[in-house]
Amino acid sequence: MSGATYCLPGLHGPVEVRVDRWGLAHIRAGTALDAYRAQGFNAARDRLWQLDLWRKRGLGLLAADFGPGYLAQDRAARLFLYRGDIAAEWAAYGPQDTRAIVTAFVAGINAYVALTEARPDLRPPEFALTDTRPALWKPEDVVRIRSHALIRNVLSEVARARVLARGRSPADGLAVDDLRKRINPPHEPFVPDGLDAADWPDDLLDAFRLATATVGFSPDRMAASRAEAWDWSKVDAHGTVTRGARSAPKEPSEGSNNWAVAPSRTATGRPILASDPHRVYLQPSLRYAIHLTAPGLDVIGAGEPALPGISIGHNGHAAFSLTIAPMDQEDLFVCEIDPADRDRYRSGDGWAPITRITEEIPVRGGPDETVILGFTRHGPVLREAGGRAFALRTVWSEPGAAAYLGSLAYLGATTPEAFGEALRHWSAPSVNQLYADTTGRIAWFMAGKAPARPAHDGLLPAPGDGRYDWAGFHDPGTLPRSIDPDSGWLATANEMNLPPDYPAEDRKLGFEWAEPWRARRIRAVLGGQDRHSLADSQALQSDVFSEPARRLAELVRALPTASDPDVALAQAVLASFDGALHHGSAAAALIEVFWVRHLRPALLTALASDAETRRLLPPGDTQSLIERLETDLDPEARMVLLTAALGAAYGTCRERMGSDPSGWSWGRLHHAVFAHPLTALTPDSGWDVGPLPLGGAAASVMHAEYRTDTFRLTHGASFRMVVDVGDWDRSVFINVPGQSGEPASAHYADLAPVWGRQDYVPMLYGPAAVDAATETVITLTPSPA
Repeated sequence: MSGATYCLPGLHGPVEVRVDRWGLAHIRAGTALDAYRAQGFNAARDRLWQLDLWRKRGLGLLAADFGPGYLAQDRAARLFLYRGDIAAEWAAYGPQDTRAIVTAFVAGINAYVALTEARPDLRPPEFALTDTRPALWKPEDVVRIRSHALIRNVLSEVARARVLARGRSPADGLAVDDLRKRINPPHEPFVPDGLDAADWPDDLLDAFRLATATVGFSPDRMAASRAEAWDWSKVDAHGTVTRGARSAPKEPSEGSNNWAVAPSRTATGRPILASDPHRVYLQPSLRYAIHLTAPGLDVIGAGEPALPGISIGHNGHAAFSLTIAPMDQEDLFVCEIDPADRDRYRSGDGWAPITRITEEIPVRGGPDETVILGFTRHGPVLREAGGRAFALRTVWSEPGAAAYLGSLAYLGATTPEAFGEALRHWSAPSVNQLYADTTGRIAWFMAGKAPARPAHDGLLPAPGDGRYDWAGFHDPGTLPRSIDPDSGWLATANEMNLPPDYPAEDRKLGFEWAEPWRARRIRAVLGGQDRHSLADSQALQSDVFSEPARRLAELVRALPTASDPDVALAQAVLASFDGALHHGSAAAALIEVFWVRHLRPALLTALASDAETRRLLPPGDTQSLIERLETDLDPEARMVLLTAALGAAYGTCRERMGSDPSGWSWGRLHHAVFAHPLTALTPDSGWDVGPLPLGGAAASVMHAEYRTDTFRLTHGASFRMVVDVGDWDRSVFINVPGQSGEPASAHYADLAPVWGRQDYVPMLYGPAAVDAATETVITLTPSPA
């Protein structure tokens, strides 16, 4: 067993950090604040480069380290910093002393940063490669940063407005827009008076997309001159900042699954809770698993590396997990600028001021850059053009909206009622929270700050003159919930899950949800099991069935036998396909290539004749497109579309995988690579992990979203957890590619092969089990500040 001892200023007593063989750190402290201080130190020990980049990206400080190519992204990030009352901000997260917790956590990070100054050998190699140093944090940094959170739906609002602007009538435009995104529950979008997006600038949302983009590195961007700085202001369809052509805005595809099964329906006689949040694949992982033990605190699970506590896991009595509930938490307001004074915009019968804030952005190798940021009462101004200011109203501007920090309020909850009360302090992102405890109780709560829109529905931008303003927020107690349902289980998968009797039209929580495929599959499986086991939950998290793939195969099987040899061979490959996208399946490869490369584009062309409108629709709403294909098309036209796409898909597979279909497999195309952000600067570093062949697709419970050009995975479950509620040491998790972000660590990529075969490692909780699995003991001792 290895070990090390460090002095950590501010501790009240010694702290022990036991790192088990899977890289999970178990922190044992004499006080809760000592545990949080040690959590910050330990997070920096494993993830310092990631933490430093997170802070600099969020605060708009990238150009200071990486040069002028990052100025536009810095300016964009600063638009969305929290600028309200800081006392109200700290108070908004619940009755616990959030400021003290965050202060302790940040002090732990800073202690490790200081340690790397004294011992440069502890500094991750990324800093040497980029000739940078990690910076010290302030507690306010954690809460001021907003742009890492997932909120919605300004990208969709603007896309819908553009589609409507090109339609022959609002009804015609909305029918075409259904190809892009299905509205649910059924609802006719409200078109605000005077809305016309025909002449809106193409770069309208560039600032928003820059603020929410990940940080990328390329030799060209790192070498950008001051004169080229603002060229780096476009974001492509894959979320990469570029100086090339911008791509049509697309809503993020992040999601999640979770379920809780009551004892009456489990093989263990105890509840089982499962969680697998789906986010963008990163190296290091977005999530970090940790175990914190102190008087009054004993929680284990996953959180964000830059935040204290956890958001998914258990506290020794109750388990909890979350998925995104796609409530609409932002709106674009179009403000008429006073022709006589560009610092005023229309408000009622008069004018209101646009507040201009001047900030200096430090730039490596040169003087600071002066930027001016504009704000209306709605929020930051994204763009000014054509006598209008486009301002974004978002919950980010409200106290308490730092992503996931609201989880601190529920870490000690031991009843559904207490858990629900704690969720009154949750703002962003909007989520489905599931709960299960050792008494056998289970519960579901929708949580998040939900705007009240008395005059519109949030599906389109609105004039900013006051007629369509928000009227505060709905009381958290009015959001839907279910406690101890008769069904004996609860599940969510980002689908439209408002109860049938919920007043959706009145409260307008949101009308854009994930497609129903994952939720349908989960319900079918759980509904058919009356003795659900831990193994069943693990198998369901890795389930590769795709309802769209099965329905497409049924359409192919209904075709007459083709005379074209490629089409006939393709029909043979799909003859017995059942919708399971196994990584070794030739049929899975063919059906996915058929859909994403050939049939879906052809279908969009057939259903939307105007090329400029069609540019706004991809990738398209799969549910809407398949329904149109099945029921709306003339049978002859459908046969022509299917046949042409099938032959072309067979040709693509032959080109990519050879002439013999017996050698084809979905995993040969569909693969995961966990790419280090600096790979483009150091391609021989060996810091990338993969490729790992994988099954599934976006419509599978094992959400495996991929790029259609390379078939490389982009989003999915990098963290999975299945909790045996009450027999805690039988719980399991996986965090890919590993717990550590330090390339030299044994835990940098050790979990990748486990994840690749859809397996798990223990999430040990009891002291004896933790001690037996410990490989490294780190002792933290008090020292003078």
